[in-house]
Amino acid sequence: MRLSAITDVYANAPPPARGAALMIATTLIFTAMQVTVRHVAEDLHPFVVAFLRNVFGLVVLSPLFLRSGLSVLRTSKLKLHAMRALLQTGGMLLFFTALTLAPLSEVTALSFTSPLFATVLAILILREKAGIRRWAALLAGFAGALIILRPGLATVGLGPLLVVCSSLVWGGAMTFIKVLGRTDSSLTITAYMGLFMVPMSLVPALFVWEWPTLGMLPFLLLIGVLGAAGHLALAQAFKEADTTAVMPFDFLRLIWASILGFIFFSEVPDIWTWAGGGVIFGSAIYIAFREARRKQEKPGGGVMQT
Repeated sequence: MRLSAITDVYANAPPPARGAALMIATTLIFTAMQVTVRHVAEDLHPFVVAFLRNVFGLVVLSPLFLRSGLSVLRTSKLKLHAMRALLQTGGMLLFFTALTLAPLSEVTALSFTSPLFATVLAILILREKAGIRRWAALLAGFAGALIILRPGLATVGLGPLLVVCSSLVWGGAMTFIKVLGRTDSSLTITAYMGLFMVPMSLVPALFVWEWPTLGMLPFLLLIGVLGAAGHLALAQAFKEADTTAVMPFDFLRLIWASILGFIFFSEVPDIWTWAGGGVIFGSAIYIAFREARRKQEKPGGGVMQT
């Protein structure tokens, strides 16, 4: 099928279908990026990989920023942008390191805890209201993480622990994004993410610096392209359709990770990874549905506690 025919089908599809298609593409793009990071990090320190990913990602996105001119930098919350970028840089360093220490499927399954941590932080910091069902869903989700880790029954490796820490830090970044989204555009938020994360990720990279070989450069560029494309596709997916319409497709990341992990690294996920990942994902989806219903409540009709 020609590219023009595919774009015609996409343009004529209803918004929920376009959102679903973009979300499916997002899951595959991000998983492919993680596979590439894992490949490059076998010979190059993950901190250096993270820095170069941010550099190439900013280069890829720069035409979008230049098209908008200086208006893209207008904000009254520069400190919040910096704090968000600092958290996201830390989360990226932890996550990239975890990719070198744990199976791809296990890393992916545990990464589903990010929205759970974001929900907890929103309740504690942003004072969002929560009822018994939301708390029950959160407890179930974290129980899913324990199913994967099985502390006391199996040795908990450094890699899985780094993923959980990364998810916690990323949950904090998501909280900042929620606050920034009230006043700043997604393009402004993305621009400051790139501008701040390049120098922030350079600092730790300098302590372990090693120059990439010429053979690594195409893979590093690919990581930057995939990272930028994934974020753009994800943002457009949420723009096309409601969160509840696209979020269920995020579970495909575990499927892609299992397939690609087996093909490239001979990894076979165990039953605990699938079971725990399913529980975590189900919890996150339930919370997303309850949050969507709460937002749909009419003004004056009361606030739904979830």
